[in-house]
Amino acid sequence: MQKLVVIGAGMASGRLLEQLIEADATAYDITLFNAEPRGNYNRIMLSPVLSGEKSYAEIVTHDDNWYAANKVTTRFGEKVISVDTARKVVVGENGDVPYDKLVFGTGSSAFIIPLPGHDLPGVVAFRDLEDTSAMTEAAARPGAKAVVIGGGLLGLEAAAALRLRGMEVTVLHIASHLMERQLDPAAGYLLKKDLERRGINVILEAQTKEIIGNGCAEQVNLGDGTELPCDIVCMAVGIRPAVKLAQDSGIACGRAIKVDAQMRTQTPDVYAVGECVEYDGNLFGLVAPLYDQAKVLAKTLLGQDDSFVMRELSTKLKVTGCDLFSAGDFADGEGREDIVFRDPARGVYKRLVIEDDRLIGAVMYGDTADGNWFFGLIKDGTDIADMRETLIFGPSYQGGAQADPLSAVAALPPEAEICGCNGVCKGDIVSAIEAGASDLGAIRATTKASASCGTCTGLVEQVLSVTLGDDFVLPTAQPICGCCDLTHEDVRRLIKTKELKSQEAVWQELGWKTRNGCHSCRPAVNFYLLADWPLDYKDDPQSRFVNERNHANIQKDGTYSVMPRMWGGMTTPQELIAIAQAAEKYGATVKVTGGMRIDLLGIQKEDLPAIWHDLNQAGMVSGHAYTKGLRTVKTCVGKDWCRFGTQDSTGLGVKLEKKLWASWTPHKVKLGVSGCPRNCAEATCKDIGVICVDSGYQLSVAGAAGMDVKETERLVDLTTEDEVIEWTSAFVQLYRENAKYLDRAYKWVAKVGLDWVKETLADPATRKALVERFDISQSVYQHDPWAERAVPSEAVKFQPMADLTQEAAE
Repeated sequence: MQKLVVIGAGMASGRLLEQLIEADATAYDITLFNAEPRGNYNRIMLSPVLSGEKSYAEIVTHDDNWYAANKVTTRFGEKVISVDTARKVVVGENGDVPYDKLVFGTGSSAFIIPLPGHDLPGVVAFRDLEDTSAMTEAAARPGAKAVVIGGGLLGLEAAAALRLRGMEVTVLHIASHLMERQLDPAAGYLLKKDLERRGINVILEAQTKEIIGNGCAEQVNLGDGTELPCDIVCMAVGIRPAVKLAQDSGIACGRAIKVDAQMRTQTPDVYAVGECVEYDGNLFGLVAPLYDQAKVLAKTLLGQDDSFVMRELSTKLKVTGCDLFSAGDFADGEGREDIVFRDPARGVYKRLVIEDDRLIGAVMYGDTADGNWFFGLIKDGTDIADMRETLIFGPSYQGGAQADPLSAVAALPPEAEICGCNGVCKGDIVSAIEAGASDLGAIRATTKASASCGTCTGLVEQVLSVTLGDDFVLPTAQPICGCCDLTHEDVRRLIKTKELKSQEAVWQELGWKTRNGCHSCRPAVNFYLLADWPLDYKDDPQSRFVNERNHANIQKDGTYSVMPRMWGGMTTPQELIAIAQAAEKYGATVKVTGGMRIDLLGIQKEDLPAIWHDLNQAGMVSGHAYTKGLRTVKTCVGKDWCRFGTQDSTGLGVKLEKKLWASWTPHKVKLGVSGCPRNCAEATCKDIGVICVDSGYQLSVAGAAGMDVKETERLVDLTTEDEVIEWTSAFVQLYRENAKYLDRAYKWVAKVGLDWVKETLADPATRKALVERFDISQSVYQHDPWAERAVPSEAVKFQPMADLTQEAAE
């Protein structure tokens, strides 16, 4: 058996190994080097790891078991010192490895601008898990600030992820608009506006002068005198092929390792794949061509014929809520004409660039659903003369008549890219279907299409529908988990109709496949039972997440945060003194939150009952910052102090909070009450928002300001505070009784429709009944969990089981 040595365990070499092993697992004895102390993971998904939406484990492509099962010898965490091509030996830090065939998959390294201070600790790139971990650690500091240098694809993904971590983020970009290589100025403007709406500061045409700090990066200074304090600096200004090892080993290089169409270098039996490759003068940074290279190289190593072919590429931004797509050439030029569509209200912009009756470029922002269709026209050089007048409206409206929406997918050629994250084309999916894959799960398992960011899921399902015809059934709602075959909606309905009032009754009557459910279904079932049967069912703490069990938010270092409730953002000198004394006594870090409360960070678990007791003595209760329930009611000062105030917004906020606190809901609930349309309490991006006006109150619902940003929708106009409290309580109860567990209010309203919510709440009898049921639930659950657990009999449960710091006398 021949010996194959691969240097670099990145995505390109990982795909090479998959292709090679799948075709002939006995062809080579494989040794894999990697300087990182780990194997192949999906670097494209580092952004959601950085934001906290995914864990590292979720983006691992090949784990230790995979390498062991496929008999790949791994040398992870070991750098290759040199390659002796004459002796055909790879020299690693821990010894030599001979080879018959050698593959360079060394990828690329981040380009760091050599400005003063670039080598300070706290200046990182965004290339690997170490960079991601460094930024995550910085984000954990209270009030942390980040500066991202580079407004390209990677820099903006990093900025958005850090913002989701709660950091104050500033993006510096040298060009006059963001992502200038992929977007035109108009789309760049919309992107900047969208990012700023998310709280990300963007400075264009920024000339970074220096990074300064005492032992670490503490401030970025610009050429115009602007000073930006920071805790971390992320440089995302480009990459360079990592070719020093190849150059030192005598491998022919230009800007990268030169290869031919079979991925062969000019040195016998030495090959290259991925970002370290230069082919026909081109370098590569997107995943699709890297996977094409891997497929070609696998065949080359097996003695089969294949050739790498350059292809058009498109770009999508993986920032939640920022939908953009670009492909082709959209620069201005003689003989070119534009078709532009703008919808300012929806933030939609589309621009098509046409030359000689051919579509040569497309830029889309806000609505990218037709991106792949336009991309196909660009790649194929389709004559668009006959559809010129309706082209901007996409494939569903050509020739003046409505077309079958699946016709565009059916017309895509086999090489059309469907999944950009994993480089999967339509032909790969069709082949998998012909081999027996008949649903989305099977396609994900066999091709990896739709298995990463998920934005192509709809397109994959369309390929399934086109290929399978009537045999394909669009997936219905998924079961609550693997423990049963029922959806969340089914479980809710059956708990009510069958009057199931215990977990044991649910497991038995609804055919659960496990004894006591699992970590996915138990919290949901626990909520459904307590919401529907508050007088009959007793909340099960063991069916709650750790934060809800311990009534405090666990932090990354294992300590907890304690946040007392401040009604409507109001406090007293006595409360502030108690908070200061508690912070000093228990060594807490003090942080003022965006919800107008004070967070005490760094509390040891065993100290929780004691600090709760101290705060209780000052009259404060739990702020429930850890719950799926009411978090805060944010208010402005209202008419008592503000010259623009129309109503007592603070007083109403206090009344609402005292009505709703300690209620359990499907997900967290945040309220805002603004004293006038200037909206200083940001009520229009809350789950429930009240805008005070001269004539009374405008009550709106279903807003969001987290991973998704969404303005509230008007529910009703009211004239008195009592009406606001009644309608708000009824809406919360309607949400409690009907929403899927872990659906925020805006997602639930989108499913059932605002018209249904309005119609239901408009009936006085229904509204009254909802409020009565809410009040019954509050009679059971509206109590302070801190006070209950601060007593000695409960406090002992927060102590360690044993003191492992003590030593035996002898």
